[in-house]
Amino acid sequence: MDVHGSRLLFLTVLYITLAEVWSRHGEQRNLFALRACCRRQSHFVYIGQDISGTPVSVDVGLCRSHCGGASRAPSDGPQQEHLKHSSMLEFLRSKKMGGARRPSPERAERPSERSASPCGESHVCLPTGVRVDRVLLFEGPREVDVIQECQCDTKITQCVRTPALRTYFFETPYEAVVDVGGCSKAKDGFSCVPTKFESALVETPNKVDLIQTVVACDLKESCYRVPYVEYYYQIVDQADGIKEEKLKEVDVGRCLGGCTAGNRCLLRSSSDPETCHLWAERPQTSCGPQSYESHTFLNQHGQMRTVHSITSCHCQS
Repeated sequence: MDVHGSRLLFLTVLYITLAEVWSRHGEQRNLFALRACCRRQSHFVYIGQDISGTPVSVDVGLCRSHCGGASRAPSDGPQQEHLKHSSMLEFLRSKKMGGARRPSPERAERPSERSASPCGESHVCLPTGVRVDRVLLFEGPREVDVIQECQCDTKITQCVRTPALRTYFFETPYEAVVDVGGCSKAKDGFSCVPTKFESALVETPNKVDLIQTVVACDLKESCYRVPYVEYYYQIVDQADGIKEEKLKEVDVGRCLGGCTAGNRCLLRSSSDPETCHLWAERPQTSCGPQSYESHTFLNQHGQMRTVHSITSCHCQS
């Protein structure tokens, strides 16, 4: 083999070796991102006052990047600051006197930092473990979802049901983990929403709680109808003249979802499109029935009863 051929063979072997090293390095970086870059950060939320009047804040957690770019958690402002005071009244007085300072603009998180993903293009940083804490407030008990762990998960592009594990009665003899389920993110102007539900039983110290779980998801508009079955007793006349009591099933339906406020401007300036001369009184905010059908039958007492079932839903003011 001549000198030129030997040099070509050497360069080829060197290229293959470097390619393998780069590939292994990339795999190690991806594995590191999946395991270490997506972590739980503290995020305190003020939820109210307990029965003694003391402000209550809960660390609900936040899944955020610890690799690449800035990973500063969002400032909690007054919710974190009021923990230093014995009561909400003292906190408000301190705020009025300038004790509770607002975060400086220099420390505010930049949009590019918020959108940066530590998991790569095909993954997203999501919670993997959530527990449900029950907090007794002055107005009554309240359930709060608290993130326990985070990790990079594969980004889903289709509308499917996704697992969502929640731990109830954490660190008690009644601790139970339930997959309540969820739906993947919105796509192409539609929302991936739950369309079928089931229930799971969770034993408690006082009774049995019924937990609603998501079984199936589908692409829907913001306001949509879901099945909701109710049962009634009805009297049916048989061919031989005997009256028979039967169970009647009616899918009365339910309207779910929210309606966007939309553009409330009815008349804009011809010279300056940013200027609005006339605003709508109220935006459309509620999702309600648009059409229905009636089911009439004879009840147990021999009286005619009519049940309406929703056939479609729409946004209405």
